[in-house]
Order: sequence, then structure tokens, then C-alpha cells
Amino acid sequence: MTIGVKKVTLERTARDQVFLPAILEGLLTTARHFFKNTFSPGHREIDTIRYGEPEVDPKDYYPERFRGVHRLMYREDGSVRCVACMCCSTVCPARCIHIQAEDRHDDAEKAPHSFVIDELKCVVCGFCVEACPCDAIRMDSREHMVPTETREEAVLGKIDLMKRGGPSVAVQGGLGDNFREKAPKADPRFSHDPR
Repeated sequence: MTIGVKKVTLERTARDQVFLPAILEGLLTTARHFFKNTFSPGHREIDTIRYGEPEVDPKDYYPERFRGVHRLMYREDGSVRCVACMCCSTVCPARCIHIQAEDRHDDAEKAPHSFVIDELKCVVCGFCVEACPCDAIRMDSREHMVPTETREEAVLGKIDLMKRGGPSVAVQGGLGDNFREKAPKADPRFSHDPR
């Protein structure tokens, strides 16, 4: 069996070589959208958040799955839920999470001695939240990272992350095999019959 080769030539006209018509076409499109959206009555043509208006709270516009600044959850006794398993730092594509583990001096787990996230490196993918096996890290703070003057201000440590966090309602180890009977009735995740 022989394979044939088909030669394809790229024919460009002088108009294509100059690129000026394409640039002008792009500028005209931009100008058309600018004037249409700026001077239209009621500004209803574009879907944007009008931050300058005092009666508008930008948090009302956030989608349900908005990923905000990281926060660390804590247990009922006030200790951090993180067990320093390194799942979040391992899965992070930006390598912005750094954890140093220490012994908790009890029979069960480790704890993070330091837990640092560089929010300037973070790509807000949410992989750390998905990888965490014990509901220790979340990105549901509904806050943007505030602008900073220096890089050090954008690097959040364990104390800063726990200030944003709250008590976790997750049960360590889950609810077991009969989780539907043990689950609270108000929890919508368990309100339907799976059969």
C-alpha cells in the first residue's frame, strides 16, 4: 500500500499580507460594541456588574459555585481539621500550597505546623478542595483576594486562613453504612429515596 502526499499551497493575497483590513475590522467591531453598550438606554445590552452603584451588592451576582479566597475549617475544639496528608499540595498545579507537618500528641493524626498558600500563584482551580479528604480547606468564602502592595501580603498562613474559616459540620470518617438514617432530616442531600 502506498501513501500519497497531497501538496497544498497557501495562497495569500496582498490584502491578507498587509493585515490592515483585519485590524480595522476588529477596531470597528470594538467601537460598535462600545457605543452600543455605553449609550444605550438603561445599559441593558451587556451583562456586567455595576460596582459603582451603592444599591448593588456584587456578592448577589456571584454564581453558586464561585471560588473565593481559601479558608481552613476547624474542629469543635478549635484545632484545624487539616491532618497534613499533603493531598492538596500534591494535586495543586500551581504549587502554591506548602505544608509542614507536626505530631498532634494524640493517638490519631498529624497536624500542620505551617500551612501557607500563595494567593498570587493560585490559579483558582479548586483541586485542593476536591482532594481534601477531611473537609479542611474550602474556597467558598465568597470573597475576592484583596489587592496587595507586596507579595508577603498575598501569602496567607494558617492563622489567616483559619480566621476566614469556621467550624466544619463534616463528620470524621463519615456517618457509616446507614448514613441515610443518621443524616439530619433538614439536609437536602439525603431527602430523596435512592431506589
